[in-house]
Amino acid sequence: MAAALGAIKAGHDVVVYERYREARPAGNILNLWPPPLKALRALGVDTEDLGAPTHSEFRNLQGRVRVDVKLDEDVKAAFGGGFIGLLRPELYERMLAAIPDGTIRFDSQVDRIEQDERAVTLHFADGSTAEHDVLIGADGIDSLLRRTLWGDAPKREHRLHIFGGFTFADVAGTVPNKCVLTHGRTIQGSWTSIRHKGRDGHQWWVLTSTDPDAPAPADLKASAAGLAEGFPAPLPGLIAATEPQDVQRWVLRDRPALKQWSKGRATLVGDAAHPTSPYAAYGAGMSIEDGYFLGVALRGVDLTDLAAVRRALQSYEDPRKPHTAKQVQMAWMLGKVFHHAPAPLRPIRDFVFDHTPFLQKVAGDSNPREINKQLALIED
Repeated sequence: MAAALGAIKAGHDVVVYERYREARPAGNILNLWPPPLKALRALGVDTEDLGAPTHSEFRNLQGRVRVDVKLDEDVKAAFGGGFIGLLRPELYERMLAAIPDGTIRFDSQVDRIEQDERAVTLHFADGSTAEHDVLIGADGIDSLLRRTLWGDAPKREHRLHIFGGFTFADVAGTVPNKCVLTHGRTIQGSWTSIRHKGRDGHQWWVLTSTDPDAPAPADLKASAAGLAEGFPAPLPGLIAATEPQDVQRWVLRDRPALKQWSKGRATLVGDAAHPTSPYAAYGAGMSIEDGYFLGVALRGVDLTDLAAVRRALQSYEDPRKPHTAKQVQMAWMLGKVFHHAPAPLRPIRDFVFDHTPFLQKVAGDSNPREINKQLALIED
């Protein structure tokens, strides 16, 4: 949707091919940093009262603050805080509302993609075809376009899974506009304020190691509650107050960075370009940013001119690759450090995190700098 809005803003005719039969604003918990919020505004999406701005901290099980993510005062003034807590359905509904009627063609399963100097040709499951000047692959971690352009490659398993949910119940120990990520020896248990369609609530997640091939637990809520035992309030209470149908589970995996996203008349955005573990809390945000920056690169471009298209697509991906690769790799490394460290090293790791500024520098200070860089690149 962000890629479509970016290309529409650039003045081009856009068709979105969606394999589902209807728009389904589904999903669960979500957080966005300020840059994707600014990009959404620039793309014409209504962001008024979208989510709860929060101040973020990393803590240990005893409540000691290891990381304080301190954003600049002007950023907090513009966005109300750093980490915006919301639910995916409301974001999707608002983005859908910004897309012109008739742009999305549903029940369109693309089976094969070809391109030459003149056009890109899509072959659909029903036997029909369509030609376009440019193809944007926004088709996720299992992207058909990525495989077509660059071949297949195995996913990188993080050997972690996350349970997440949300509740609007009044739970003791919660604090408005707060995000707290707490790490035990092998488990992360976290919560953050959310705002959804005018209602204040909280989302939570617990994360630990797993065999990615193992079946999902039969009772997700009970499994999450078990992992949260020993964590400080309000986490256990938030899980207890959550309805079972509002709990989901994800197995974490990504793909190593590509050296090149674009080829000829085609390029990639979002998880098709840089699949990102939720440990970065930036997958959806970077997808939104991709759509914005791709639109900027396509402004004034004659899409029938192959040379001009190639230049535009390259100008889109070149600045994005270092930023997205850094976030993907940081998510991978944090997962390794917090959940896969050998048992004898865990006390040493925790001592370093509790008594030195190492984690503050790696996570707390670098995040605001990266946020400022991205904000500066997005037009008001």
